[in-house]
Amino acid sequence: MTTTDHPARVAGAASRAAASARDKAAWLALFAENACVEDPVGPSVFDPDGKGHHGLDAISRFYDMTIANTESLEFLVTDSLVCGNENVNIGTIRSTVAGSTIDAEGVFVYRVDEDGKIVSLRAFWEFERAMKTVRKA
Repeated sequence: MTTTDHPARVAGAASRAAASARDKAAWLALFAENACVEDPVGPSVFDPDGKGHHGLDAISRFYDMTIANTESLEFLVTDSLVCGNENVNIGTIRSTVAGSTIDAEGVFVYRVDEDGKIVSLRAFWEFERAMKTVRKA
């Protein structure tokens, strides 16, 4: 995997570290005021309208609905690419929730502004596919 100090890669790594540590304040501090989180992209149980979570208040509510409810969260990145002001990570998010582990394989895209703040986090993964991996932790 390529490693550089590219601002989008740095922001993505910091986002994953804060989420794994379940440090809400550190995670939210990485986002620009007008940022959008789409995780997963499109309609889902987390975003029935599929329009994303826009702004820090909505992103905070997304955190409370998702990350805060995990017992553990691990990001297994197998490849990372940068283009322009974006970083794409390929891999698996392994979540433990209510004593069960779930693997969500996907592509995770971070876009940053000129200050290195995340303006867009888009996660491409399939809910039904992830649910097929559920197993006792």
